[in-house]
Order: sequence, then structure tokens, then C-alpha cells
Amino acid sequence: MTALVPAADLDRAWDVVSRHLPPTPLIPFPQAGLDVPVYLKYDGAQPVGSFKVRGAIAALTAYAGKPVVTASVGNHAQGIAYGARLLSVDATVVVPTSAAPVKIAALRRYPINLVLEGDDFDGAERHALDLAEAGGQYVSAYNDLHVIAGQSTLLTEVAADLAGDFTVVVPAGGGGLLSGVALAARRAPQDVRVIGVEAGACRALSTAVAAGHVVPVPMGETIADGLDGNLEPASVTPGIVRDCGVELVAVPEAAIRRSVRELVATAGVVAEGASATTLAALRGGLVPADRPVVLVISGRNIGLDLLATILGES
Repeated sequence: MTALVPAADLDRAWDVVSRHLPPTPLIPFPQAGLDVPVYLKYDGAQPVGSFKVRGAIAALTAYAGKPVVTASVGNHAQGIAYGARLLSVDATVVVPTSAAPVKIAALRRYPINLVLEGDDFDGAERHALDLAEAGGQYVSAYNDLHVIAGQSTLLTEVAADLAGDFTVVVPAGGGGLLSGVALAARRAPQDVRVIGVEAGACRALSTAVAAGHVVPVPMGETIADGLDGNLEPASVTPGIVRDCGVELVAVPEAAIRRSVRELVATAGVVAEGASATTLAALRGGLVPADRPVVLVISGRNIGLDLLATILGES
């Protein structure tokens, strides 16, 4: 199950991503109230509102302009759409009919072939894989070494901003971002502890890491839609996460909702559910406070109705 990304691919991804995307902010978060500094790595500042554009640009460049097919609940789709427009690549994007309307609306602004298929991510992914077999390069949101290399650039930026050792806390769905961060952490000049956070309702990655192979698991209801869905049978991410010694934790739904609200109220930061899992883990005592902590806020694409509901909760 293990497949490490070659160092040359990580370097190539950094060259590509750093040429097309400026670094996103590392925001001090003293509101955490800890004795060590806490920072928010805000990838919601990306042009598509999510870290996914990093991996998309890296992969589209690596595949040298071939037509691509992908499936996504939204953020990876927007990353591919943005990259396809930027690099003049033909792209087909399959999105489940259950995807957040705000994400579907955003995709319609790009010159891509948008296909709504499947009740959930698993159904959309199956359809996208069928389309790719008929012609096109399938670009997984997480199970693609070039995508993973692109996501590694997030940690490279953080390591350039912080002088000493630190802990980085990363949302964990399919594991593409977590794998990239873990691989970059091994190359960083500091000692970087990596913690991945799953939604309690979606434990596909940790189940695969524990079993040593991908195991389909039931998915529960969650506002962290970016972490929803089972893994591809041959996914490389569980092996990378395991071999890099990443610790995986999970947070309950109520804690995710509280963290979305706290980020807006105390830091003025809009975070979608998946992003808020990192603060939920910190508040839940799942992150050691023995060194500076970086919470990856991976995206801001949350529906306004849902955000309004959460902000109104007590």
C-alpha cells in the first residue's frame, strides 16, 4: 500500500505551485489561550477558496496538458477547473448531485464539462472512472502522487515562516493533503509533528491505516463534506500516512460546528466544516501543547445558509 512521492516530484510541484500561487497567510491565533503560539494556515485565501488548487495545478502540469477527468464533492473540482483554465487543459468534472449548491454554482463559471452524477462521492467517483477508461487521464482528489506532491507545498510554506519545531494539524479525508504535508514534514529543517483529524462520522482513512488495506466503512452525516467518502481500493494515502508516523484523531460533529462558529467569532475566519476539524481537535485536547501549533484551515467554501444556521446556534 506504500508509495512515497519521489523528491524530484516534490521539488517540481513546489516550482510549479510557487510560480502560479502566492503563499497563503499564517495567522497568529492568540485566542487559543495556550502557553505556546498557535497559528492558522489559511488556505481559504486560495483563488478557489481551498488548498485543492495546489494539487490540481501540480498534476495538470505533470500530465503535460492531456485531457483529464475527475470526481469531487466540490473543492478538488474547483481546483481542477481553475487549473484547467489557467493551463488551457480540457477537463471533465463529475460532482455528486448532493454536493453543496455553492460549490456547483462556482464550477459553472469555468469552461469545463460539468457532470452531475451519483447520490454521493462514491457514485460520482465510479462514474468518473468509467469516463476516464473511455479516454482521459483520471486525476484523483487524493490518490494521485502528483496531486499529493502539490499539496506538500502547504507545509513547505509553513516551514519557511516558522524557525523552530512545531506541530501541524491537518484535516483528513482521503488523505491527499495529509500525505503531502507528512512527506514535506520529513524534508523540513525543523522537527514537525503531524496530526491528522477525521470527522467522527467518516473514518475511512484511519480504518485503512489500522487494517493495512482499504476497508469500506459506512459514512455518517457531517457538515465536513470534504472529508466524506470511502477510499479507492488501491489508494496510496494510507500507506504514506502510516509510514510517515502520522497520528490520526477524530472529532464529533458538535465540536466541528462549534469550531466553525469560533473561527468566525474570534478570528474573523470563514472555515468550512472540514477545515474546522483542526480547531475542534485542539479544543478537544487531542493536540499536545508542548510546542507551537499550526492549524490548517484548508478551505472557506461553506454554504451561506449552513453558516448562518451554525452562527445562530448556542
